Amino acid sequence: MPPSLQVSQLVKHFAGADIAAVDRLDFTVAAGEFYALLGPNGAGKTTTLRMIAGLLAPDAGSITICGIDLVGSAMEAKRVVAYVPDEPMLYDKLTPIEYLELIAALWDVAPSRARAEATRLLDVLGLAPHAMQRCETFSRGMRQKLVLAGALIRDPKLLILDEPLTGLDAEAARLAKNLLNVHVGNGGSVILTTHVLDVAERMAERIGVIKSGRLIAEGTFAELRARGRGGVAATLEDVFLELVAAPAAA
Repeated sequence: MPPSLQVSQLVKHFAGADIAAVDRLDFTVAAGEFYALLGPNGAGKTTTLRMIAGLLAPDAGSITICGIDLVGSAMEAKRVVAYVPDEPMLYDKLTPIEYLELIAALWDVAPSRARAEATRLLDVLGLAPHAMQRCETFSRGMRQKLVLAGALIRDPKLLILDEPLTGLDAEAARLAKNLLNVHVGNGGSVILTTHVLDVAERMAERIGVIKSGRLIAEGTFAELRARGRGGVAATLEDVFLELVAAPAAA
C-alpha cells in the first residue's frame, strides 16, 4: 500500500521574501498514521498544508497522495483529501444539515448515506440541538466543529488539519480528538499542525518539526525525546523548544 502522503524536495517562494517559505521539504505520512507537523510561527506549516491540499502550487518538488501525483492528476488526488483551514469558512445562510448535505453532494456521497452521516457527526460533536439554526449564528468553536464534520462526512483517506482545535473549549476539543482517533482507527490518515503541543504528544504517532521551511527533526515522541537533554521526564514542549532554539543546519 502506498503512503497516504509523500512530500519530496518541496519548495515555495513568495514575492518580496528573501528566503523560501518552504525549502526542500521531505516527509512521508503512512497509510493509517496520525502525523503532527510542528514548528514556530513562520516556519512554513500552513504553506505546506495549503500546497498538499492543492490550494497553492509549489515552485519545485512533488506531492504524492495515495500514490497519485497531485500536480499531474490534481482532481483525482483531491478526491481522497479533505482540508480544514485554521479559519473556518461556512455558508452562513445554511443550516448545519444543509451544509453537510451540500458538501456530501459535491463529492458524490449518496443522499441517504449523507443524511445518516450528517446526523451522526452533529450528534457526536454536540451540534444536534443546533441542526436547524443558520450557521451565521454560530460561535467560532461551533463553526470549527461543523467544518471538521464537513471534512469527515466523505471519509477522506487523508485529512489535513491546520490548527483544528483553535476556539474549542475543553469538552469540544475532546469530542474532536475522539473523532480523529476513530478516523485513524478506521484506516484514514491525518496530518495536523497545532500549537497545542499536548495534543501532538498524546495523539500523533510520528512528529515532524520544521524551522525556516526545513525539516529539522522527525520521529515518534520517544525518539525525539531521546535526542534531547531532558531525559524521560521531558515533555514534547521541552523537546520542541530545544529543537527550534538550536542553530539550523546548513
